[in-house]
Amino acid sequence: MKTVSKIENLFAVINETAELIAKECQMTYIEAVAETGDNIFQESILQDGLSEITEKSLKRKYEGIQIASFEKEEIRKAYQLAILKGLKEAAHPNHQMTPDSIGIFLGYLVSKFVGNQKDISILDPAVGTGNLLTTVINYLSNKQVESHGVEVDDLLIKLAYISANLQEHPVQFFNQDSLERLLIDPVDIVVCDLPVGYYPNDVEASRYELKADEGLSYSHHLFIEQSINHTKESGYLFFIVPNSLFDTKEAPKLNQYLRKTAIIQGFIQLPLSLFKDEKHGKSIFIVQKKGESNTPPKQALLVELPKFSNKEAMNSIMKKIDKWFKENK
Repeated sequence: MKTVSKIENLFAVINETAELIAKECQMTYIEAVAETGDNIFQESILQDGLSEITEKSLKRKYEGIQIASFEKEEIRKAYQLAILKGLKEAAHPNHQMTPDSIGIFLGYLVSKFVGNQKDISILDPAVGTGNLLTTVINYLSNKQVESHGVEVDDLLIKLAYISANLQEHPVQFFNQDSLERLLIDPVDIVVCDLPVGYYPNDVEASRYELKADEGLSYSHHLFIEQSINHTKESGYLFFIVPNSLFDTKEAPKLNQYLRKTAIIQGFIQLPLSLFKDEKHGKSIFIVQKKGESNTPPKQALLVELPKFSNKEAMNSIMKKIDKWFKENK
């Protein structure tokens, strides 16, 4: 007989209570996921005007779990499953979550680059539901991490805020357009699944070196510049980028800007099997902001990842990455 895992158990409670709240309060399922997450964190039913039956039912379900008994990763995964269900139902193209396998691999890369540094500040300028940021923070559990997330979408940032609360991560969130002026001090690390497309605000885009000479600017290019501006000297930036990043007419300008401001550390192509269409394939692009003491690696880390499920091929790649770190760091 199959035993129910703690993640499945917690997801069941989040899912069932969200469905009850959505029906009673006439809201979408994804909005109700935020509401029930807040209830669990506050240990109280915060919605007004619920029927006595619904309130009793919610109370009984919440009493069936003790949130303090769960690991941070169990909470993140259970809450993420409910968010994924909600995003699928809402069918909003901009509300997509970075796959777990990418987040965990990114956490591994960040830990390799920061090495023995104990206190780390991290920024995700397109934090979304907070899943990528908290995956990385959970991977760095032996470090003191101060983190910041910026997100323009009200619902996504609410989900991110509640997810961070449930995992007891003191993330500072900013609900604003990430390409406007940010009141955030430079950080050691930036992680970002770059929003790809055109940026509609020409006035704000005009502040950037990477603005387009004509027409709308690429938002992902502006995000790269904004991120470098908010990184300390010698700090590292980990971007999830389209494989075609350097194949567009704006690429020469991006190349020139990066040569001036940063050192390219690596370009790791993610398994194409993770994406519905090969033309939507992505890579992890790693750069280091220039500083007085840093020197370029002998050779950038260039890797094409196999399927994450192919253990033998992944072990071989991990050995190659470890060898690169020994020779270059």
